[in-house]
Formats: sequence, structure tokens, C-alpha cells
Amino acid sequence: MLLLHEAPLWLAWLTIAFFLQFNLSERWLDDLSHPLRFGILFSWLFILVIWNSFEVAHHVECLTETLREPLGTLILTLSVTSIEIVTIINIMRIGGENPTLVRDTMYSILMIVLNGIVGLSLLLGGIRYREQRYNLRGSIEFVSVIVVLAVIGLVLPDFTQATTNPTFSTGQTLFLIFTSLMIYGIFLAMQTFSHTKHFIFPYETHKPNKPMKIHFKYSPRRPAYHAILLIAYLIPTLLIAKQISHPIDATMTYLHPPVALSGLLVAILVLVPEGVSAIRSSLSNHLQRSVNIALGSVLSTTALTIPVVLTMGLFTHQSIILGLDISEITLLILTLITAIVTFTNGRTSLLQGALHLLLFFVYIMLIFD
Repeated sequence: MLLLHEAPLWLAWLTIAFFLQFNLSERWLDDLSHPLRFGILFSWLFILVIWNSFEVAHHVECLTETLREPLGTLILTLSVTSIEIVTIINIMRIGGENPTLVRDTMYSILMIVLNGIVGLSLLLGGIRYREQRYNLRGSIEFVSVIVVLAVIGLVLPDFTQATTNPTFSTGQTLFLIFTSLMIYGIFLAMQTFSHTKHFIFPYETHKPNKPMKIHFKYSPRRPAYHAILLIAYLIPTLLIAKQISHPIDATMTYLHPPVALSGLLVAILVLVPEGVSAIRSSLSNHLQRSVNIALGSVLSTTALTIPVVLTMGLFTHQSIILGLDISEITLLILTLITAIVTFTNGRTSLLQGALHLLLFFVYIMLIFD
């Protein structure tokens, strides 16, 4: 039964073994002279990353049955963030000078999560339940940190005088790395120890103390079983995400699509599991879990991914442009203002979901226009 239930795991490890045995990463994944072969390999790797990411989310949900919130959501967020970091770093390593990759990926993640995932979750939840509730204190803490770090990391570089480009100087970069990690550490301490109750909705709209309904593909087992499989899935997913960096870079090099498209592809690659989990939680009338997943994803991106990638840039002497264009700054500020209105009320409705989705479609339009 394990072979059937965990088929993506075996396929992932077999794929990794195949690529390592024949050293195919650079021979096939960087070669666009055979479009059919390139397309098949890229599609296979992309599907495997998505499929294994779903399994990571599934085992985290099983662990959540034992760990409860907010630890379950935190494990999912950190697992997905690790995939995100590995993918970005490897594209930077093999792609040479791509100074806007980090900026485009961070911006894409903010737009996809805060507008796409949040919008769809609130819209579908609003259609089914009309109005949903969450813990106001936790959402305020999430949003306040996100607003500060997003503006410092993606807007402030446009207005600094230390460099000619929209980048930070070495001293400013070190300051951002240190303060981002410090703030995230303080937030995690609050979320997991001192203020855990802020991230749990105390009064469910259904029967009190009724556990969250999750449609498992099989009955959850002991926590150790799911913890071991979580690690077993995460390792090949990280390795495949590293391999998929080659075709993404090759496509950007040879086809010259819109510059921001590479960031969008990386963001989609890593956000699908969290998006599905957030939407499914909203449809189950567990909006608190949906809020924890969505806002936790954005927070880990601004507080972890940016510092890690900036640290790599310092060691490799790569220029990393963080400052957004004026149109992107406008849409980011509008998104943050809308998020403040949405998540400082304690209740959500269908209209708020529609507004977030509108901003998401504006973001997609601006990429290709």
C-alpha cells in the first residue's frame, strides 16, 4: 500500500537518480535545439515538483492533527520557503547576471498570495458562508510586519542615495539582513510560544472543539510516520527544484519573454500547495488556517528569502536590484492598503475577495502589457 500511496516519492527519487547517473542537467535541460525533448523534460520536472509539494502539504496537514495550529501551518510555510530559496539561488548561480530575479520573484509572490490566493479564498468562502471570521490580533501582527518589511525591502531601495541603481549599499544590505532575521525571530517566538492564542480562532462557527475536517487520501498515522515522509519528500523536491532552474533560465535566455515572467514562474512553482491548502481551508470554513497560510507565506518570503539571497549576493559579488518600478510600487502599496482593510476587521466577505482578485488581474495584465 505504501508503494501506491507514496508513488510521487518513488518517481521523484528515480528521476533524481536518472539525472545524476547520466549527468543530464546541462546536456538536455539547457539545450533548446530539441524543443520536443526540452518540453517533455521541463513538463515532467514541473509536474513532479508540484506533485511532491502537494504531498509535503498533505503530510504537514496530517501532522497538524497532532501538533495543532499554528505549528502545522508554520511547518508548511518553512517547507515551501526552502523550495523557493533553493530555486532562486540555483537560477542565480547558473544564469549569471540576472539582477532583478529576486525582486521579480518577491513581488510575484506578494501579488499571487495577497491578491490571488487571498482573493480566491475570500471569494469562495464568501459565496459559501457569506461572512467568515478569524482572530483579529494575529492578523494585525502578520500584516504590520509584512507592510514594514515589504516597503523596506522592495520600495526603499529606489530612494536611497548610497548607490546609483535601486539597490542597497553593503552596509545597508547587512542592516536589512540582520533586522529582517531578528524581526522574524521575534515573530516566531510570539507565534509558537508567548502569543500562540493570537493565531488560533477561539470561537468556531460550527460545534466547539470539533477538529478541522481534512479530506485525507488515507487515514492519518502516527506523527513520526508523517514527519519521516515529510523529510523524504522535501529532499527530492529540493533537488528537482534545483534541476528545473536550468530550463527556466534557458527559456528566459533564448525566448526573451517579459523580464518579470521568470519571477512569476518561480512563484507559481512554489505556491501551488499553499494556495490549494488555503483555499480548501476557507471552503471548510476554517478561515483562520487560510489566513495563517497566506500571510505566513508572504512573511517568510520578505523576512527569510530576501536576506538569504542577499547574503549569497554578497559572497558571490552579484548585483541584486530590489527596488520596484513606479507602476509596481503603486500596485504593491495599493495591495498592502487593501490587505490592511481586509485583515484588520475580524470578518471577511465576498466583496473583499473580489477586490483582491481585481488587483491580481491588474498584476497579470501589467506583466504582458
